[in-house]
Amino acid sequence: MTITQQDELDGLRKIGRIVANTMHAMAAAIEPGMTTRELDGIGHDLLEREGAVSAPRASYGFPGATCISVNEEIAHGIPGERRLAAGDLVNIDVSASLHGYFADTGASFCLGAVRPSLRHLCRDGTRAMRIGIAQVRHDRPLAGIGNAIGAFASKRGYTLIRNLASHGVGKALHEAPEEIATWPTSGDRRRMHDGLVLTVEPFLSRGGEWARSGSDDDWTLYSVPAAPVVQYEHTVVATRHGAIVTTLPG
Repeated sequence: MTITQQDELDGLRKIGRIVANTMHAMAAAIEPGMTTRELDGIGHDLLEREGAVSAPRASYGFPGATCISVNEEIAHGIPGERRLAAGDLVNIDVSASLHGYFADTGASFCLGAVRPSLRHLCRDGTRAMRIGIAQVRHDRPLAGIGNAIGAFASKRGYTLIRNLASHGVGKALHEAPEEIATWPTSGDRRRMHDGLVLTVEPFLSRGGEWARSGSDDDWTLYSVPAAPVVQYEHTVVATRHGAIVTTLPG
C-alpha cells in the first residue's frame, strides 16, 4: 500500500494501535500454567471488542486469532493446550484488519527469570528492529534495511533467520513489495517511496539461520540449526523525513 492522503494514514494508525494494544495486553496477562489457547482467547476478545478481524485467520484460515510461538517454535505457532512455564520465551504476533486497513506487529517476551544470554537476545532483537526502521525513508534502498541489521548482528555474534522476510502491508496482510530481506543481500535494486507501507521484522538468533516447518502441522516454524530466536516487528510508513511507526500502543 502507498499512503496518499491523511485519512488512509489515520485508518492505518487506528488498526495499528489496536494490534499493538492487543499484543501488549496479552503479554501483560502471561503467567505460568496458562495455555497458549487461553492467551489467544484474550487476543481474540480484544480484537473483537474493537471490531477488528484477525488477519491470519481471515486471510489464510489460520486456526487461531493470533500466532503464539514458544521456545523452540519461532513463528506461526498455533494456540493450543501447551502450558506456559517460568523461563519460557514467548513470541506473540498480532495482525488484524479494520475498515479495509491491515497492520502487523509482534514481539518476544521472557516469562519470569531466564538466563542472561536470553535477556540480551531480547534486548538486541529490539535494537535490530530499530536499526532496520532507521533505514526506512523515501528513495532509500529496501536492501539497506537488511544490510544495516546484518552489520549489527555480525558485530555482536548473532545470526539472522534468512527465509522469514519483511513485506508490504496495508490493504492486505501480505502485498508488494514482497520478500524484503532483514539480512544482508546483494542484487535487490528496489527502492522505497514516499507513503510505502511495510513491516520491519528481523528474526535474531544465537545460531539459527533458517526456518522450517515441523511434522505436527503445516504452520509452526522451527529454527535450523536449533537455537533461540526472537522476533520484533512494527508496521511503518516510509516518508521523506523517515519512518512513521503505526503499531504503537495508546
